[in-house]
Amino acid sequence: MDKLEQAKQILKKYKQEHLLSNFEKLTQENKEILLDQIISMDFEQILSLYEKTKKPVDLGTGEVRPIEHTDKDKLTKDEINYYYEKGEKIIKEGKYAVVTMAGGQGTRLGYTAPKGTFPIIEDISLFEGLSNTIKEAEEEFNAIIPWYLMTSRENNDATVKFFEEHNYFGLEKENVTFFKQGELPMINTEGKILLDETGIVKQAADGHGGIFDAMSKNGIIADMKKRGIEWMFISGVDNVLAKTVDAILTGLAIDKNVLAAGKSVVKSNPKERVGVFCKKDNKPYVIEYTEISDEMAEMLDSNNELLYGESHILCNLFNIKAIEEVAKNKLPFHSAFKKAKYIDENGELVVPESPNAYKFEAFIFDAFERLDDMVILRVKREEEFAPLKNADGVDSPDTARQLYINYINSKKTSLV
Repeated sequence: MDKLEQAKQILKKYKQEHLLSNFEKLTQENKEILLDQIISMDFEQILSLYEKTKKPVDLGTGEVRPIEHTDKDKLTKDEINYYYEKGEKIIKEGKYAVVTMAGGQGTRLGYTAPKGTFPIIEDISLFEGLSNTIKEAEEEFNAIIPWYLMTSRENNDATVKFFEEHNYFGLEKENVTFFKQGELPMINTEGKILLDETGIVKQAADGHGGIFDAMSKNGIIADMKKRGIEWMFISGVDNVLAKTVDAILTGLAIDKNVLAAGKSVVKSNPKERVGVFCKKDNKPYVIEYTEISDEMAEMLDSNNELLYGESHILCNLFNIKAIEEVAKNKLPFHSAFKKAKYIDENGELVVPESPNAYKFEAFIFDAFERLDDMVILRVKREEEFAPLKNADGVDSPDTARQLYINYINSKKTSLV
């Protein structure tokens, strides 16, 4: 049976025959791509995800309570040194790596290239800012710190080219590894899979929670084990202040005998649109801002601080044992209703004015529930959190740029 016939039979079974409606108009290359997509696609998974969109989100009924945290600013000098030395040993022995999730484009910033190439100040890109952090750490600890970057099908080639053009920002090429994020088809409100402008299946990245599956499928976990890596720091590309090599956080996790740790900053106000760390049924958990009640968001502790105020800033440390365990079973997918251009059955491009399609994403913090416990280190927002998400206003290039400049200037002052 040839590929086309095989694809037709699969599509008939799942009532998705429209995917071949413009087949004869495609280039030979795209014909092959489309057939391969259809034959390899998990239609049962897509059907299951679609059925879930018809049901209300299940927030569960588990007991939620605040999570303990360690405030870095309140640690004594002796405590700082104690944790630092434990983490320093790991890093110096070459057992530490950095993983950056860099699959996004700069679309929301009005920027058409990979987000990591965005110039945060003058000619310094987000990638260069993050690479500088790694280079400084390699000098501080006299160690090689491998850097793994999760790209996407959309931006992988451009990202690799950018690194090549900039000579890997002074890092050794063999210690910088790129791997692609997974994708899932987008579907309309009738459960029909969409075609993109080129006539192949329209897919969207499977969320930052897809990092575990991608690391497993792309041989990243195997490469880390070969290198002797035990701990890795995972963060997003859009936070140029991410302190990705952190001996204190690592030492804290080792001392508390846990396989994961997270960094937090105090919520700026009860209504800030961020997820917060907590415990649910005695397991670490992140409750999204869409899930937390006003009453819970505004609760104060005995120190008049927000009881649920530890923002999850996508800066997490994992032991490789935790990564392997989480990767065994995929994290749950969440649906998001988005506007998506597509090609209809007549081969015409449809540009919707309102949301028309579902995309499916996994969230990295859903992995926390699979751990017995984790430690949370509260850090200063101005020192470690300068997110770049919006074109203007909050978390925009202007705010991130100013935070980055302030941080650089503070470092210069401390050296005087």
